[in-house]
This record gives sequence, structure tokens and C-alpha cells, in this order.
Amino acid sequence: MTPPPGWYRDPSAPHQERWWDGTAWTEHRRTPEATGYGPVAGHAQAPRPEQQAPRPHAPPPQDLPPQGPHPQAYQAHQAWSGRPDAVPPAGGGGSGAGGGRAKAVALTAAAAVLVAAVVAGVVALGGDDAGSAGAQAPPATAGTTDPAPVSDPPSSSPGTPAPSADAPAVVEDQLNGVTFPLPDGWERPRHVAEDDVMMTTDGTYKCPADGSVCRHGLVVSRTVTAKAESAPEALAREDIEDAADDAYDRDLIGNKPFGGIESHEEVASGPVAVAGRAGYYVRWRVRTAEGPGGYVQSMVFPSTVGTESPILVRYVFDAGEDGPPMSDMDTITKGIRPVGDADTGGGVGSGIGPTD
Repeated sequence: MTPPPGWYRDPSAPHQERWWDGTAWTEHRRTPEATGYGPVAGHAQAPRPEQQAPRPHAPPPQDLPPQGPHPQAYQAHQAWSGRPDAVPPAGGGGSGAGGGRAKAVALTAAAAVLVAAVVAGVVALGGDDAGSAGAQAPPATAGTTDPAPVSDPPSSSPGTPAPSADAPAVVEDQLNGVTFPLPDGWERPRHVAEDDVMMTTDGTYKCPADGSVCRHGLVVSRTVTAKAESAPEALAREDIEDAADDAYDRDLIGNKPFGGIESHEEVASGPVAVAGRAGYYVRWRVRTAEGPGGYVQSMVFPSTVGTESPILVRYVFDAGEDGPPMSDMDTITKGIRPVGDADTGGGVGSGIGPTD
């Protein structure tokens, strides 16, 4: 059955409608006025005056395949080609106006769902971006007025008591494992050529004979080696003469800072307890060609570590008012301790010797 006259989707231009006069396509075209494809059933509208339908027997359009994404229009065109009675309305598939409305509603609903999905996706992405930005934001830093973190000061280990402010200063002889007290007016060695000097008096002065640098007092500690004798008394008596010569006769380079020794005399000697060990000491009074001379003491006692090799301690004190007090000799001797032992001591009692 041939479709009735009306506006249908143009097979050659699916985006337009074309007038079907009941027998053939005319050259009248228009933009679709409704969402559906074709007129409502029973309401086919004739062309307006400016779109007067041509004569009923106008030749049909050329058999051109339709263009664009409208497969139904293409199928209608193919069906019409050569068989005018097979052309259906462009509204589709012989379903009439009801089918057109249903498709229009379906397409509208689908478009609405698609738009809603797109909007929801945009909102979700925006929320994620905001969340990411918030997560990546740097943490707030403390203001300049905030107090800086303060760590607890380190505490002394339980086994190492903190030194008292009143504790005397000491000098450690690591080789021989003993410490020496540092009395007032004495200091650790500075600018001294001998590496076994434990302490010297503060400051220096010009030596009376050659103008070199001298000190009013020093204490030396060394290990006695290469000696067949090991008894403290024998070692002390053997060393006292060398101690006097080194201090007041010739120095390390052969000079005589005091003009040489003129005489000496023993002023004290005897047993002495040093660092809990039995020792022996010998003390001389030395007179020199230049200057007031001084006192020299050699003291020997067994070491408290290792093979207990004898330790030799030499004292050199200038005589006269500029020299250190003789009581410092006994103070230093009594204060000698094994390393790590603050209780063991010794001394020579009141044996100090003359002070002419």
C-alpha cells in the first residue's frame, strides 16, 4: 500500500523532511518541526503556499544513497527505489505515530540520563581533585613565636658520677695508669719538648745564664726500663744525679741555662706510699752558678697495671721566692691515684726537707 501524502524524512538528506505526494517525492523540503520523524497519523499537512506541492506526477528524485547516521532513512530509500508502493513513512518501521512518540520519549530520556551521568562525573572528579589538593597541602608550620622543641639534656651514665665542682683537677698518665692532682699555680704542659712532662708551673721566665726560656717547676713521669735493678730505693738513688743534671746543669741541646751545678746535698729520703704501692724517694738541694738553684726529687714505685714495671716521678722546683712552695711536692705525691680509683693514695707524711 502506498503511504498517504505527507512530510517524511528525506532519504537523500536525512536531516530534512520532504513532501511525499502519495505517488512520488517532490522537491519541497523543510526543517523538521517536531522531534519525531514524520507527521502524526491522519494529520498530514500540505505544503504552505510558499511550499506548494508540485504536480502529482512530478518525477521522483534521483536514486542517491542517503548520507548521515540514519540507517532507517537509508533502508526506506532502498525500498522505495523502483518500488514506490514500498516507501514507509520516515517515522520508522510501520509503527505509526505511536512509535514516533515512543522513540522521541526514549531518546529524550536517554539524553537526560547521559547529561546527568556527565554532570555527576564532573562533580565527582572535582571533589576528588579538591580532596587530592587537600591531601597534598603542606602541613602548617609553627609560627616564629612558637617555642622550639627542646630535647632533654643528656644525663650521666649510672656508672659514671658527674664530677663535683669542688673536685680538684687531675692529669692522667695513660701509659702508667695513674693520675696526678693539679695544684693551684700549676698547669698541663704547653710548648714543652719532653713528652713525659705531666705539669709545669704557670708562665715562664728568662733563664739567668743564657737567656733561654725556663720554668719555676715541673713534674715528669716515665717508666723505668732496661734496668737490672727493680727495687724502688736503688732506682731512686741511681736516678737522682741524672735528674739534677737534666734540670740545672745542661739542657737537651747542651746549653747551661743556670751556668752549671756548683754543689748539691741530700735533704730527704725514705719510703713512701704512692697509689697504694710501696715506693722510695730521694731529694737533693742543688746550687747553681747563676740563680737561686732549686730542689730535685726522684721517686720510684711499682706500677698498678700490666707487669708492674717501676714508675719514676721527677720533681724540679726552683728555690727562692719565685719557686713553687715545697709543700706542693707532698701534695702531688699524696694525690697520685690509679686511674679510676679515687680512694687509694699515699704520701710521705711531714718529710719536706729544709727551705733555706
